[in-house]
Amino acid sequence: MKNLQITVGILSLTLAFMLTSCTNSEKRNNPSDQNIKDETRLGGLGNIDDAKIVETDAILTTYLYMKDALVNEDSKIAAEAGKDMVTQFNDFETDRYGENNQQELKEIIEDATEHAQHISENPIDHQREHFDILSKDIIDLIAITGTGKKLYQAYCPMYNNNKGAQWLSESKDIQNPYFGSKMMTCGEVQKVIN
Repeated sequence: MKNLQITVGILSLTLAFMLTSCTNSEKRNNPSDQNIKDETRLGGLGNIDDAKIVETDAILTTYLYMKDALVNEDSKIAAEAGKDMVTQFNDFETDRYGENNQQELKEIIEDATEHAQHISENPIDHQREHFDILSKDIIDLIAITGTGKKLYQAYCPMYNNNKGAQWLSESKDIQNPYFGSKMMTCGEVQKVIN
């Protein structure tokens, strides 16, 4: 009789363990509707801050590609980057940010979109004029959104009749997008953005 009680006890514990395991496994495999909505909305990212950084860093990647095209005096590549950036700005989700920042972000994005559009449609001298203002917009954008990239904010004092212009780079080495091969190393790093 004792053996039967022990066997029944072991079977009961085993059954309870199996039921608990199945229930926990089911929860892991079937997240709540809210989790599904969050994951879908954020592109599979774990939280909204990750999504913000990914969205901003995608714009920065396009911006840096555009900057390199201007350094290399490749108007066609800069124009393609401008088109891509217009799409990215149109898809930017300002509602992920607090109400205080949403209006400012909308204004930055509206202005930046206009300059990216000009870059997508014009020759290199005109592209560089708009890149100057676009760079200010991008600097303002990341001041609000943050970034996962380490960036160097550089400044050329001679561009635009000595009014100067800023740009962002992933390298502290100066490669001037405003003058290209004419004055490749004109400028200095003003600030490091982490």
